[in-house]
Amino acid sequence: MAGVLAAVVGFASSFAVVLQGFAAVGATPAQAASGLLALCVMQGPLAALLSWRWRMPIITAWSTPGAALLVATGMPEGGFPVAVGAFLLAALLIVLAGLWKPFGRAVAAIPPSLANAMLAGVLLDICLAPVRAVGAMPLLALPVVLAWALAWRFARLYAVPVAVAVAAAVILLATPLPQEALADILPRLEWVAPRFTAGAAIGIALPLFLVTMASQNVPGLAVLSANGYRPAPGPIFTATGLASALIAPLGAHSLNLAAITAALCAGRDAHPDPARRWVAAVAGGAAYVVLGLGAGFAVAFITASPPLLIQAVAGLALLGALAGALHSALAKEAERIPAILTFVTAASGLSLLGIGAAFWGLLAGGALLLLERSRR
Repeated sequence: MAGVLAAVVGFASSFAVVLQGFAAVGATPAQAASGLLALCVMQGPLAALLSWRWRMPIITAWSTPGAALLVATGMPEGGFPVAVGAFLLAALLIVLAGLWKPFGRAVAAIPPSLANAMLAGVLLDICLAPVRAVGAMPLLALPVVLAWALAWRFARLYAVPVAVAVAAAVILLATPLPQEALADILPRLEWVAPRFTAGAAIGIALPLFLVTMASQNVPGLAVLSANGYRPAPGPIFTATGLASALIAPLGAHSLNLAAITAALCAGRDAHPDPARRWVAAVAGGAAYVVLGLGAGFAVAFITASPPLLIQAVAGLALLGALAGALHSALAKEAERIPAILTFVTAASGLSLLGIGAAFWGLLAGGALLLLERSRR
């Protein structure tokens, strides 16, 4: 039951962000449904296999911050095939981090303050969506925000799923879905031939890789360690990277270690005996496969819904991630100004040479941090 709960919470809390990300980089509704289905169908068996192999509750998930990055980046020149090429490159970088230790150490050497500041800048715009929605459509958005706030007060784990449920009810009451929107919701996988460009490699693939490693894989390992599990990170990175590469041409962006939902399976509530908690991860993997069968309906529902209201739900889902990223970015006083420079640049929407703001933010903050260290 702990594993099933982790899957349901993970899916309901962030599927809207994932679909928004795919749409932002040019995916059609069918391609977005394919990407969501591919993520679920791959991450479920992957979590089950890794957990069974090491007898540890190793939960995998899609990269929610990575999806938020796609929302902030927008459509690359060349459309969704170029984005798919970037997904594939990011996956290969994760494989490289797992196989080649010097590269993994180089990635780990990126100051956490800058990585988190970049993530915070990426998340800021979408986290403003709930406020914008309340201003633009108060009768629709205010019930969603209030439901989220009340659930956050009394049952924090269910805050975002409650907001999703209230948003669905509001949409059905206020904006009935046209019949044609639900005419073809059977999930199916669609192949997208990847295209590779230098701009997408630097502007999408590299930031996606860094965000996935810094905000998902590293915290995921920390959650496992806090519960007494210390798996070798290299094989896990290699496995998640290879799995991501396999499903990238199906429209999926990135798989990684889960962080928040992993705590549901790795903690004492899953089972008193730590040696038996891996069963929860296997059950969660099976539940994800079942949830993936609803990808077509999820896409049809969101496509026919007011975009700003869907963005508001996604923004509520990412408030915790934004708070955590800002806290980590500003934790070290000596690195605060470079971190703030990274944050404001990444949040600015700047695009130069076809490369998005996330990369330029990391570059600007890194340059300033190097200047500061040379002064010292």
